[in-house]
Amino acid sequence: MRDPVTAYVALGANLGDARTAVLQAFEALASLPETQVTGRSALYRTAPHEAQGPDFINAVARIETGLTAPDVLDALQAIEYRAGRVRPYVNAPRSLDLDLLFYGDAWMQSPRLTLPHPRWRERAFVLLPLAEVWPQRVSPEYLARVAGQAIQRDGAAC
Repeated sequence: MRDPVTAYVALGANLGDARTAVLQAFEALASLPETQVTGRSALYRTAPHEAQGPDFINAVARIETGLTAPDVLDALQAIEYRAGRVRPYVNAPRSLDLDLLFYGDAWMQSPRLTLPHPRWRERAFVLLPLAEVWPQRVSPEYLARVAGQAIQRDGAAC
């Protein structure tokens, strides 16, 4: 068994009952082998950014995992698949989208996985929830750059 690594996962959905899909994804993350959810942000409603369809529900989870980064990616894709995720074209609306943002301090670039996630600083729907679970990582400058992106905290408790 490996020493646990702290990783961060972005969760989002904009098809069907997006809120329920994201809440169920938190539960699915917690059920992964050698993995615990140690932090979760509030839910946020966001307009599609470089995507289409209805508004998204987004959040970020902090996990401690003994899985390798590729194994986490495989597990995230399996959760998406079980939630009905299809990929008919780039940035299509989605029943569930799970992105591995950070895996410890790993830097990786492969055809399947780039860490840290290459666009994490460009998206309000990542930065605001990430600031809740890892405030040291999100600078005021990053937040200022995405200030024009429509986002609001979801009023219902998660």
